[in-house]
Amino acid sequence: MAFLDQLRRDPDVEAPDLVAVDATDRLLLDEAAAAIAVHPDGVLTVGDTHGALTLGAIVLHGATGVRAHTDLRVAELALAANAERTGTTGFTVLPQLDATGARVVLVQAPKALDALREVAEVVAAGADPSVTVYVGGRVKHMTRAMNDVLGDSFTDVHATLARQKSRLLVATGPRPGTPSFPRSAEHPDLGVTVVAHGAAFAGTKVDLGTRALLRQLPAGPGGGRAVDLGCGTGVLAVALARAGFSVLASDASAAAVASAAATAAANGVADRVEVTRDDALAGVEPGSVDLVVCNPPFHQGTTVHAGIADRLFAAAGRVLRPGGQLLTVYNSHLPHRAALRRLVGPTRQLSRDPRFTVTASTRL
Repeated sequence: MAFLDQLRRDPDVEAPDLVAVDATDRLLLDEAAAAIAVHPDGVLTVGDTHGALTLGAIVLHGATGVRAHTDLRVAELALAANAERTGTTGFTVLPQLDATGARVVLVQAPKALDALREVAEVVAAGADPSVTVYVGGRVKHMTRAMNDVLGDSFTDVHATLARQKSRLLVATGPRPGTPSFPRSAEHPDLGVTVVAHGAAFAGTKVDLGTRALLRQLPAGPGGGRAVDLGCGTGVLAVALARAGFSVLASDASAAAVASAAATAAANGVADRVEVTRDDALAGVEPGSVDLVVCNPPFHQGTTVHAGIADRLFAAAGRVLRPGGQLLTVYNSHLPHRAALRRLVGPTRQLSRDPRFTVTASTRL
């Protein structure tokens, strides 16, 4: 069996339309093979979803001491599981992106342009001047704007030929500049300042789903323990802290956790908000929480999949005490009500419009 065929998604969501290794992973490894051979000890991977880039660079191309940074905690866990499954060593996981001395950088293109911009800025600032950056994605998701973003931090950016509906942008000639992240914005209508890193959902905006959920939060005075599950930039956590709750803001995204901590500090509630990077509240004791609020994602990368939200609903059901509640918001066309009843408990509708539904589910 070929090495890459041994890799699995576990513990990430498994489904027939989701894979552990895609055509972009393979194209990145093939295009960067010569550069890795010249600089085997200078490889950095960014956004490696399940370990294909990190482990592939080691096993297929002889890289040593590979450094890997990925935004999502579940991707780190999948990398570790695949490394154990294949007996592969020789890499280090970076909790924060650090490109110091990197000469070959392999990037699975993020969805958001701001996420790509922050990666480009960090790499340009810290990498070796000879660095070559390979950014890969599916052709249908690659845009001219990505070239422009990379062009702000590198002198030369060009595209490779497409293969199996994937292609790469290759950037050289780093131009270090002043970092533009994190960014902040005031929202006078909500009385909140939002701080965001590039990969944080909605950036410095407050998305309509979060606004719908804000309108249904208890006004206080709260005295229990609340969790903002999938906290993003921490807007809901700030509102809960202001209502008197002791708040745990949890997200699987490194960018979200850094953003939420900064947002809590900017709004004067850092002493009431604990921020943690965790996969589906794995580190929270069962039955220890009074209230969970959640604006769940419904995309796995660029694929819509209900299993992502279901994992969060199940996590909420596990950590809630009997009588505790989950308040969640979701697109009105999504069939989440049955999953909420099954995974948490009796569920009632608090509000609904053509775009968003807010529900309250009670743990029995």
